[in-house]
Amino acid sequence: MASAEPATSARPLVFAYYYIWYTPTSWRRAKIDLPQLGAYDSRDRSVIAQQLAWARQAGIDGLIVSWKHEPRLDDALRVLVDEATKSGMKLILLYQGLNFDRQPLDPNVVASDLQWFLDTYGDAAPFNVFGLPAIVWSGTWGYKDSQLQLVRTAIGAPGRALLLGSERSAVAYESRAAFFDGDAYYWSSPDPLSTPGYQRRLGGLAAAVRQDAGRWIAPAAPGFDARLVGGTSIVPRRDGTTYRAAWNGALQSRPDVLGIISWNEFSENSQIEPSRTYGTTYLDLTAQLIAGLPSASSPTPGASESGSSHAPISSPLPSPTAADPNASGGQTNLLGAVFGVVIAAALFLVGRSLRRRSVG
Repeated sequence: MASAEPATSARPLVFAYYYIWYTPTSWRRAKIDLPQLGAYDSRDRSVIAQQLAWARQAGIDGLIVSWKHEPRLDDALRVLVDEATKSGMKLILLYQGLNFDRQPLDPNVVASDLQWFLDTYGDAAPFNVFGLPAIVWSGTWGYKDSQLQLVRTAIGAPGRALLLGSERSAVAYESRAAFFDGDAYYWSSPDPLSTPGYQRRLGGLAAAVRQDAGRWIAPAAPGFDARLVGGTSIVPRRDGTTYRAAWNGALQSRPDVLGIISWNEFSENSQIEPSRTYGTTYLDLTAQLIAGLPSASSPTPGASESGSSHAPISSPLPSPTAADPNASGGQTNLLGAVFGVVIAAALFLVGRSLRRRSVG
């Protein structure tokens, strides 16, 4: 499998899992906490603009947007791509490959949906993260090898897009590496401070992905409580201690992308979006954690050149309708710009020397 060359920067990209399924009535069901923006609709342009402004201010590079091909989510995706283009925010697609009963969709439907996505957004600037759009296929562990190959062929991976699996162990990934250009492990429910084998599982899966020169998206969640949607486990936030432990665990696996779980999964209470219960605490902490990462040049082709402010996010924030997604980025001074160019050149030369993946 060939793909764009793996990232070589010591600093991983930082993305947050982002959900676009909300309508005003969604907030009446299975919610312990509510967003500061109120019972919003995921198609509301002013809401999206404010969310992107907050994310940029914290230093987040992009969002991993959950999507299925249906009118309401298509509408929300269209607005998100539009606003992300304006703000310079990057996007990775998370395709929901399981139905409501957690059964895999017809692979022909998957192929058709992803072809539509690439026909519509394949050239959109926000999806240019690794030189090509990256698609995480959620639920790949429920599909047969022949079905994975059908979809891979249909979307022209890796020439037209990178197709990442969602396998949950090193053994599982190794047996199916030929069908993927990497893996994103959505592991939201473990406790990084007490779950047996937590770091070993992350490290093993990361090693399996790197062995095949794939992209690795590592999970980091601030906490978890999905009892209102049928879950049984609770991972307490511990005033940020859990988040710090998960963040450090993800970094130890040397990811291409650190995937924050989540921006706004309020049903599982893993959100970092400013909320009524936590205020801006977890977005402020995210900014602090990002500020502590190794410095690096602009991480993605075509990414915004503006810097990021890591000052605490003020609360309450400006009205979404008045938000300027670029205003929070700060000013990049001349010295910083020169330094960034030097680092970028060095990283480019190193990247050119890395082994490209063979065509499978």
